[in-house]
Formats: sequence, structure tokens, C-alpha cells
Amino acid sequence: MGLFSNVSSSDDIDITKIKLPEHLGIIMDGNGRWAKKRGLPRTAGHKAGATTFRKISRYCSNIGIKYLTLYAFSTENWNRPQEEVNTLMRYFREYLQEALRDFRDDTIILRFIGDISAFPEDIQELMKENQELSSVRNGMVLNLAMNYGGRAEMVYAMKQIGESILKGELQPSEINEQLISDHLYTANQPDPDLIIRPSGEHRTSNFLLWQSAYSEYYIDDVLWPDYTEKDLNRALLEYSKRNRRFGGV
Repeated sequence: MGLFSNVSSSDDIDITKIKLPEHLGIIMDGNGRWAKKRGLPRTAGHKAGATTFRKISRYCSNIGIKYLTLYAFSTENWNRPQEEVNTLMRYFREYLQEALRDFRDDTIILRFIGDISAFPEDIQELMKENQELSSVRNGMVLNLAMNYGGRAEMVYAMKQIGESILKGELQPSEINEQLISDHLYTANQPDPDLIIRPSGEHRTSNFLLWQSAYSEYYIDDVLWPDYTEKDLNRALLEYSKRNRRFGGV
């Protein structure tokens, strides 16, 4: 059977024969609308979305994606109703505890990008434990963007560079694109080749603003809780057909 025994879809897309992105980003969007369509509280949408997150991240690992960045919680999400924020915190705890308990033999390297200092201390500790435990693995790097915003990330990078200048370790004339990239949360990782946004919205929502300068985008009308491996296969097939010129001819 092997690694790819379950990766073909009923749409006759043979995922083993197409060019995959090295780094895939996904804006997990549509949980609230999914719940509203069903007359359910928004928290029910987040619960369903968490199930999809587990399924899609596992699938990406199985088919050979090397880097996967998922937009889990933005710097703006703190402005949502407190009950909804509390529910999201509970789901974060559950996932992190599950990862420590059940996935010790996994190959996925788990990383958190964003300012995690804003989270409750117990969640911060679970993040640190998961990162440390998974750091010795050799599989897909899974970046969970938590309290993440692209603009905030660039401010973070500029502050680090500014401190180096004040200490005399760096001259302003030495600042270039690579130096900035080296001070982002995704330092030492390739920029995303493809970014997928389920739910039909056509905006970046402050996600990987610097890194996505030449990323391909794919918009899907499917709401995140309904997103399946078949939906992802279609996006990957479309990506494989595109001619990426990076500003050239």
C-alpha cells in the first residue's frame, strides 16, 4: 500500500504525479459562517474547524509537503466575543495536550509563529513543550500562526534590527531583503509557494505579508469545516499548472 495509498481523489487527481509546493500556507476561514448556516453557535464552527485542521495537516504530511503554515489565531481575533475567545483557548489546550500525549512518535515538527506571550501561561508552556519535543523529528514543519499578524511580524523584525544597530553590531547600509527575512518568525524557511483561502473571501487578512510577495493564491468557496482532501487536491493541481515567473518573462 505505502505512503500514498489513500491520496488519490474521486476527481481522478493523482497527487503523486503533480508538482507540490514546498511551502503551503492556508488561511483557515469560515468556521463562523459554517455554524450560522446550520443555526449553531460560532463555537460549534470552531470545533468542526479543529477537526478539519487535524485531518488536513496530517494529509499534507503524508503527501510530502515540507512546510505547512496554518493561520490559527490572528492578532485581531482577541476582539471577538469573550466566550468565543475562551472556546478557542480551550481547543488550543486540547490539541496541545493531545499532541504531547498521543503523537510522541510522530514525524511532524511543530512550531508556533507569532507573539505567544499574550496567551495564558499554561498554553505557553504547552507550546514550548511541543516545540521542544518535536524539534528532533525529521518530517514536515507545521507552523501554527498564533497571535500572528503580518504587520506585527515586520515590526518585530524591525525592532530586532534596530537593537543590533544601537549596539553597533549592524550598519544601516547592511539592511537588505535577506536580513529582514532572517529576522521574521519564519527565518530559515522558504517563502510560501501557494496560499489557499477557503470560504471565498478575497483578501490576505494580514497573513505572511512579507513572505507572500510572490506566492500563488487559490481561493475556494468551501468553508473550512467542510474542507476535504479532495478540495486540497484540486488546489494543488491548479498550482502545478501555473507558470511562476517571479517578475520575469
